[in-house]
Amino acid sequence: MVFTLKNLGLALLLAPLAVLAAPASLKTRQSITTLTASQVNAFTPYAFFASAGYCTPATTLAWDCGANCAGVPDFKPIASGGDGSSVQFWYVGFEPSLNSIVVSNQGTNTSSIVALLTDGDIILENPDSTLFPGLDSSIEAHNGFLSAHAKTAAQILSAVQTGMSRFGTNSITLTGHSLGAAISLLHAVYLPLHIPSAKITFVGFGLPRVGNKAFANYLDAHTSVASVTHINNKEDLVPILPGMFLGYHHPSGEIHIQDSGAWDTCPGQDNESDLCTTGDVSNIFEGDESDHDGPYNGVEMGC
Repeated sequence: MVFTLKNLGLALLLAPLAVLAAPASLKTRQSITTLTASQVNAFTPYAFFASAGYCTPATTLAWDCGANCAGVPDFKPIASGGDGSSVQFWYVGFEPSLNSIVVSNQGTNTSSIVALLTDGDIILENPDSTLFPGLDSSIEAHNGFLSAHAKTAAQILSAVQTGMSRFGTNSITLTGHSLGAAISLLHAVYLPLHIPSAKITFVGFGLPRVGNKAFANYLDAHTSVASVTHINNKEDLVPILPGMFLGYHHPSGEIHIQDSGAWDTCPGQDNESDLCTTGDVSNIFEGDESDHDGPYNGVEMGC
């Protein structure tokens, strides 16, 4: 694949990362399996929810967002917010087929997300102790993502609590694409700290690295997180940023969509097989920004 970032200045900024985005090491295909068609189809509703995160709050609350809403017609909106500029759009609702509260956050376009992943906000920091009480000091996350999460955390928490009470469920499904996936992954840590009964399922698309290895280990091990799945499309470059040389690590749970259209599971954190993103897209110049928005089983991200 050809690296196609439109902004030459941004490409020059990223050039030093070309050989550092992922380490060179032995690649293995051990334990990688291909999903069946029915298993792939099971992720389609999550793709619709993630794509609908790009819609305006008014549209989302009316649940009138075109093909995204048609894909999950029984969804019941609860609350939404954001302005799509300084504060990402978000919405919370209830999905009867999952018996779960759903939280989705707005993503952003490729050039913007890559800029965010390489500017001053790239520094790893401890999450705010008020929002994230009791976390071990070894856990660190991307400062820019933490800032974006903090702007709406209290509103989303309140809406989730309202939904759980109204619909009698302790299941919370978190989803999003790109920046939206990163914010939702932080919610996978945040919400159980304030709602101890919560059982979290995270399904993100085009997820960048959000935190350090301690952060990834926490998500892998914490009992409140029922599952973490992050789905990467072909040679999407966003999931290899920020680079591992900066201390970033993905949690386990990657599914990599191959050029053939096959969906392969990639066990472990940052699996370096050439069937998985870290191995397949070893540097940014092997990435293709046009893969970032999908399709994910036919669903393109955007409202």
